[in-house]
Amino acid sequence: MNDGSSAKPAAASPPASNRGFTLIEMAVALFIITLLLGSILVPLTTQVNQRKASDTQRALDEVKEALVGFAITNGYLPCPAVSATNGFEDRTAGICTGGKRAGYIPWATLGASKLDGWGRIFRYSVTPAYASSAAPFTLGTAADITIRTRDATGALANLSNVNAIPAVVLSHGRNGYGAVDDLGVVQAVSAGWPGTNPDESANATGTTAFVSRVEQIGMGTGVGGEFDDIVAWLSPNILFNRMVAAGKLP
Repeated sequence: MNDGSSAKPAAASPPASNRGFTLIEMAVALFIITLLLGSILVPLTTQVNQRKASDTQRALDEVKEALVGFAITNGYLPCPAVSATNGFEDRTAGICTGGKRAGYIPWATLGASKLDGWGRIFRYSVTPAYASSAAPFTLGTAADITIRTRDATGALANLSNVNAIPAVVLSHGRNGYGAVDDLGVVQAVSAGWPGTNPDESANATGTTAFVSRVEQIGMGTGVGGEFDDIVAWLSPNILFNRMVAAGKLP
């Protein structure tokens, strides 16, 4: 019997397949996506830095060969570059201008790489006696550069003979502490540098003593601090051997 009431039927629930995600479900999904992206991006970043380090090492090897080739051709090693934008050696009257012995690699003079894998200029230091065109070096010419490292206790130890290296060239690594870019702009460094990075500071400012050791990134990495410089040096034995073979020495 129709009592005249107009009661409305209850609204049907939407099919389960048409329901949207709840906030909790979306949060869980985003968390999982973040984890997946992190697992992909971290190894990718590592691979990129490894490639840049490999490119840098290869460029340093080429620079060393260019230095030997220059010495064989001229009888002496080049002076540092004039500036960050002028890659010719800075030489006056047979010696490095103003006694300059450390600075940028003279990439234009050598026809070699200017920049490391991170786009920063290679640093270069040369023993003055090996860079004199007025008095070319001989087998008896004394060098004055020493390469050091850190031993198991963290103390500095000689990696080369004392005052035995004619020249050194290095990259300031991926952290770029002490580095200069292609336009001569000094790279920003951490607030604690150089106090917390004495070894990298020595490489950025030194002329006769340089440090080469295993990469250590992050604070609390020992007495020498964080370190990722890539250091190469010209062995006097290799230099002399190549020059003797070329008939440029004894």
